[in-house]
Amino acid sequence: MGSKNGGFYLHPHSINENSIVYSIGIGEDISFDQAIIDTFGCKVYGFDPTPKSIEWVKNNVSNNNFIFEPVGIGVETGTSTFYLPKNEQHVSGSLSHNDVTDKSQAIEVKIKRFIDMARAHNHHTIDVLKMDIEGSEYDVMPDILDSDIKINQILIEVHHRLIPNGNAKTKNLIKLMNQNGYKVFAVSDLAEEISFIRQ
Repeated sequence: MGSKNGGFYLHPHSINENSIVYSIGIGEDISFDQAIIDTFGCKVYGFDPTPKSIEWVKNNVSNNNFIFEPVGIGVETGTSTFYLPKNEQHVSGSLSHNDVTDKSQAIEVKIKRFIDMARAHNHHTIDVLKMDIEGSEYDVMPDILDSDIKINQILIEVHHRLIPNGNAKTKNLIKLMNQNGYKVFAVSDLAEEISFIRQ
């Protein structure tokens, strides 16, 4: 669902107008979120602390089923250093400095633990969690899986190409997901978007 660059495979079982979808990492592409809203009529909760993304959502999104919060996800709730991209034409920054971010272009942003995101909306079950967070997925997934929030599907863009030992980190992430009852049901052609479903 969604555009070639911003899309993910989604298993449609049990998704309906009452489903709760979290989309963490928006950038300037809500094609995935819009496709879910159009197909199922449910609410999508979007999160992104990136200044360009916040401005883009403000100027381009007016769907009542898309609820946006200008915060990022981290292992602690508060504020954190956020690295903007080296290429000023690009949008996505990261809490993790990597090959495409600029250490000299760092700002402070609001972040929340996943459990605090869910509690703020009184959500105990998330039908779909989608994350595209530019390398921070390796840091936050253990905390997400340790929370008491039930998540049925987790769709992750992995960024092993950006960080040292990235391939090993992705393998360890998949192993961690398996150990927590999640199995891969789809992978994009580039092998960067991986879709997991809870058994």
